[in-house]
Amino acid sequence: MSLDPASPRFARQRILAGFGSDGQAALAGAQVLVIGAGGLGSAVLPLLAAAGVGILTIVDDDTVAESNLHRQTLHTAGDLGRNKAESAADSLRRLAPDAEIRALAQRFEPGMTFDLLLDVDVLVDATDNPATRYLANDTATIRGIPLVWGSALAYAGQVGVAWDEKGVDYRDLFPEDETDEGDTCDVVGVLPSVCGVIGGMMATEVLKLLTGVGEPLLGRVAAYDALTGRTREIEYRRDPEAPRPGSLEERTAPPVDAPTRTITPEALHDALAGPTPPVLLDIREPWEAELVQIPGSVFIPMSHIPERIGELDSDVEMVVYCHHGVRSARVLEYLEQNGFAHARHLTGGIDAYAAKADPGLARY
Repeated sequence: MSLDPASPRFARQRILAGFGSDGQAALAGAQVLVIGAGGLGSAVLPLLAAAGVGILTIVDDDTVAESNLHRQTLHTAGDLGRNKAESAADSLRRLAPDAEIRALAQRFEPGMTFDLLLDVDVLVDATDNPATRYLANDTATIRGIPLVWGSALAYAGQVGVAWDEKGVDYRDLFPEDETDEGDTCDVVGVLPSVCGVIGGMMATEVLKLLTGVGEPLLGRVAAYDALTGRTREIEYRRDPEAPRPGSLEERTAPPVDAPTRTITPEALHDALAGPTPPVLLDIREPWEAELVQIPGSVFIPMSHIPERIGELDSDVEMVVYCHHGVRSARVLEYLEQNGFAHARHLTGGIDAYAAKADPGLARY
């Protein structure tokens, strides 16, 4: 079954000023990925499912513990020891049987983030973990989608929206990666209702972004203090003079940043127009190749490279490319280990090539 935006269950949303049938249809056609099915996720996920988001993906490698149950209300005592993503998915399927709920019992980590976000409209970080938030921010930046983030600790919480394409992201608020996570719920505790308040605000930001209703928390952080009942707003903006960190590829992929091992989109465009153009090796999936290819490419999906490496000439100049340059970096390492001394990979992938060197190519 699929979500019906005209269903009576959404009647009270459709009559909202500025929302209407178009807003409900936008939710039904949207995909949202939520990292974390703990305290914040237990507030965010049911609200998004009940509101009518068509596809919800939950990523969490943790398991349910008894100390979680006072605030992680998607889980019950019967779920102790289960993976949180799978437990949460079961609860959401009962709440929204017509939605597509996907559970991924794995960690959100470098190397798998890009493929997860290929069709995602909004990314939500509900982990309250600094390292994950920076990774989520950087991945969302490259994918060109907004990140909704929140934190809840003791009696207080914060929520914000990071969206680099709109001029501000999480690194404009906290430029340096936080290596010390500081206090945690295990150390200082957390009032369960704070997770509910912050999670509700996070869900609201997602719904606003998907429907176009209201003004997202861009360049602003909403802070909530449960002990006083007060909220305040912190504004921030991008400093154009501040140095920006390297790309996510440069910071998380294998070290293949030497000039002799990479090629920029502009340099590749010039090389393809020269007298001895390099061989192009497209290692994306078939459905991606059907959408767009750099003309003249040899197509071998990444998973088939080991069995089909004999089809490639190790003595010629070769450029490997994928969507954003992460998969191609790993294939380059494999080729180098097998005697391909003249291979390089395209930084930023075909997406950067289309944006910087050949605007006529489709982007996805």
